[in-house]
Amino acid sequence: MKPVVILKTIITSLGLLVLFTPSQASAQIVPQPWISVGEKDGEVTYAIGARALSLGVEIGTGADSSTGVDVLKFVNLPVISPYLGVGLYSKDQGVAFSGGVQANATKNVFIGAGYHSIRGFNGQLGVKF
Repeated sequence: MKPVVILKTIITSLGLLVLFTPSQASAQIVPQPWISVGEKDGEVTYAIGARALSLGVEIGTGADSSTGVDVLKFVNLPVISPYLGVGLYSKDQGVAFSGGVQANATKNVFIGAGYHSIRGFNGQLGVKF
């Protein structure tokens, strides 16, 4: 075989290997659930959430028993995952904004901290399957 053909075959093979090797994001299709407990204006707030790939959903209760849903966008980094979110809450609370960070504590457990405009500062504890 000619050296040019061998070189083209190697380059093509490496390209296909890189293209079809699963990345961390595409391999993580199983949702990662968490619970969240926070505080705003002296009242305890609660939420549960789950994330798959780089999107998440959180359902929570805020002050005056208002309930709502938030959609979160995560930035997947090696150890930590910062996020921003927007949601809609009942009882005239309206639109909510949130942000925070989740970090790997162990192989199967992660922790997080964040701020939510209706539910206040919160801590999170979640599991990976």
